Amino acid sequence: MTGPTPPIELTGTGERLRGSAVEVSAAFIDELAGICETVTAIDEVAEASRDWWPLALHWSLAGQVPRRAAVVARPSRTEQVAAVLALCNSARVPVTAAGGRSGVCGASVPVFGGVLLDLTAMTGLGEVDVVSGVVEVAAGTFGPDLERELRDRHELTVGHFPQSFELATVGGWVACRGAGQYSTRYGKIEDMVVGLEVVLADGTVVHTGGAPAAAVGPDLDQLFVGSEGTLGVITRVWLRAHPLPSAEERAAYSFDSFADGIEACRTVLRRGATPAVLRLYDAEESARGRGGDGTTCVLLVLDEGDPAIVTATMQVVRDACASATPADQSLVDAWLDHRNDTSALQALTNKGYVVDTMEIAAPWARLDEIVDSTCAALLAVSHARAATCHLSHSYLDGACLYFTFAATPPADEVDTTYQALWDAGQRAVLAAGGNLSHHHGIGLNRSRFVVEALGSGHRVLSAVKGALDPHGILNPGKLALDTPFGAPSWP
Repeated sequence: MTGPTPPIELTGTGERLRGSAVEVSAAFIDELAGICETVTAIDEVAEASRDWWPLALHWSLAGQVPRRAAVVARPSRTEQVAAVLALCNSARVPVTAAGGRSGVCGASVPVFGGVLLDLTAMTGLGEVDVVSGVVEVAAGTFGPDLERELRDRHELTVGHFPQSFELATVGGWVACRGAGQYSTRYGKIEDMVVGLEVVLADGTVVHTGGAPAAAVGPDLDQLFVGSEGTLGVITRVWLRAHPLPSAEERAAYSFDSFADGIEACRTVLRRGATPAVLRLYDAEESARGRGGDGTTCVLLVLDEGDPAIVTATMQVVRDACASATPADQSLVDAWLDHRNDTSALQALTNKGYVVDTMEIAAPWARLDEIVDSTCAALLAVSHARAATCHLSHSYLDGACLYFTFAATPPADEVDTTYQALWDAGQRAVLAAGGNLSHHHGIGLNRSRFVVEALGSGHRVLSAVKGALDPHGILNPGKLALDTPFGAPSWP
């Protein structure tokens, strides 16, 4: 792949966020150009300064991005990344790392301008250890390119297939702690990371991990996984890889209630089975192309791997779903064919709808309450039209709930309605015992909830930030971390 995919048409190059950006001198840009390729053309810079944040899609149609960077830097080697960061650190210029810019929370938005560090020129696989099942990959490599080479040349798969698979890079997966749609079998991205190459704010290159297991103090891999470019820039990743699956089986079931379906999923996991796909839709979502009749809830199941394991896993699923009605497995086929289709988001945005998703995780014991209270909170917001839910990733102790919500506010109330929906839904989740995010990350949109979610633990994160990035240049305005450039102007 050649680069990021634009989320929706951009009709201008204006800026939406209030306040001023950090001034960057011509001399600084000249020095940056001596390190790596740079871009200053305003239309290209504006395009590089946005991601798939649904609210910002409305701004794009109004000819605005959240904030424009002053310059885009496009390094192709780790040494160039180190030199760029050292220069920015010395000049106190903010730098925001970006890959495919597929995030939906504004994580790659350069809140205070400065340098947009486009890592998509850093591509390709390095060493592939087929015996150990470890693959080295540059951070700017897109998912399809990684999987194609692993499958065609090495008969391996990483097993990470997020909905943004064709839009996102490996570095983005790691930086935002992503989850693939087969995560119940293969794990989330943090379960796949063996080691990292990271460039710190002052240009220091560090390597973490590298062994199957270690007891050498805290796990430094996990310090950077999910840090969204605020603690360092990930330039190279070592991932666990699996032999290509030799068997696959699919099934679908219909439940009388969402709670019954949740209990079946819990039973599957508590018995030790981990089917790659275990997706349960509420009645409303089931009726939208999932084979439901508006009252029943559809469960889609798929497993792949060694034939013996697949057979045993699907038998556990059948046992857990004994009280459900078997449905046509073609429902799974249809989901596979359309699972990465994002066209509805653009179409609804063009019609003025406010549409977004909120994915969270919680213990099994809390899920029913979270579903009820969160949907009720979302629907209570003025102009709300819909609030639906599906269960998308399951674990021994809990699962991910994925809420989809929509509203039709007047044009001058799009921003306030969007903010009200997130305030209502996210705080309902936190109050009922859910977490802040399962796999979309924090970005700009969720920053206002971070202190509430982490409590006194946020002081630890702030202390780490201060130690690794004392001048606060790395992706400022995210994770509710203090910045020397002022406070973010959203919301």
